Amino acid sequence: MSHQLVRNTAVRRTLAIAVSAGLAVAGLSACSSPAESPAESPGSSSAAEETSFPEKDINFIVQAAAGGGSDLSSRALAAQLEEILDVSIVVENRPGASGSTAMQYVAGAEPDGYTIGFVPVEIAMLEHLGFDVKPDNYDFLGQIMFSPGVIAVPADSPYETLEDLVDASKDKAITVSNSGAGSVWEAATLALADEAGADLTPVPFDGGAPAVAAALGSQVDAVVAGAGETAQAHADGTLRVLALFNDEEHAMLEGVPTAESEGYDVLFGGWGGVYAPAGLPDDVKKVLTDAIEEGAQSDGFADTITPSGALTVYKSPEEFTEFVNSESERFSTLLP
Repeated sequence: MSHQLVRNTAVRRTLAIAVSAGLAVAGLSACSSPAESPAESPGSSSAAEETSFPEKDINFIVQAAAGGGSDLSSRALAAQLEEILDVSIVVENRPGASGSTAMQYVAGAEPDGYTIGFVPVEIAMLEHLGFDVKPDNYDFLGQIMFSPGVIAVPADSPYETLEDLVDASKDKAITVSNSGAGSVWEAATLALADEAGADLTPVPFDGGAPAVAAALGSQVDAVVAGAGETAQAHADGTLRVLALFNDEEHAMLEGVPTAESEGYDVLFGGWGGVYAPAGLPDDVKKVLTDAIEEGAQSDGFADTITPSGALTVYKSPEEFTEFVNSESERFSTLLP
């Protein structure tokens, strides 16, 4: 996924962190069903035969508070992985400091596989914002989800299309609510403004729900938020989603065009995966990554997170590591 680079001066004033998404992890099952061969089931006994891991509960650290998207995805995956690994996955929420509290905790844990966590887009941003959080401190075990952003207006807005809103911004500043100063949705607003040459003024709120409520109440001209945060209001006819910041349409927003299809190369969203402290033993890492792959691609996991607007997107450990590093490099040119 690539994103339109935002003006450095604008980002320097505003860009901090936001989280969208969520997930959970565990280890791997020591038994496979009679119908499955070891090669057919990545979470089966073939990996377990190579190691005694796991022999006790696994702690799964979530960087956001309970009840949000990260927590939902984490617990959904944990439920799947408990069946695969036959141990308890203890989900622990450690919010604070733009996610760095949890990330530093994971980095400092023993790399034995018994402490893992949900890793959001902030992992690619925090180092460049002065936090002691570096991708090199972790083993990345797989991406599991992506939550694209959208721009929406109140149902009674005069702006029927994204082009209408951009054109109107040439005559007056358009106020756009978001989930908080420095959030990924504020960054997306600035990216769209830069790409379209539009006068869009970000208006931060304390979370996605208040930002959407501000648009519903016509306190602002528009809102940039997650697809899942706006889909129901769009379906109810109380919000009009103008464009999706993704490279393809979203099932919950049928008929809504992508910003790219409207001529604006703006792709933004919250992605999430699983990580552990750097230095996992190879056999332990294999058990975990096999289990994550199986759990993240299960129907149970998808059925739980997709109603929230999140998309199931799996990347292998190698692919996810490369992706995180490329995102970090991208943000290094974007952030001061």
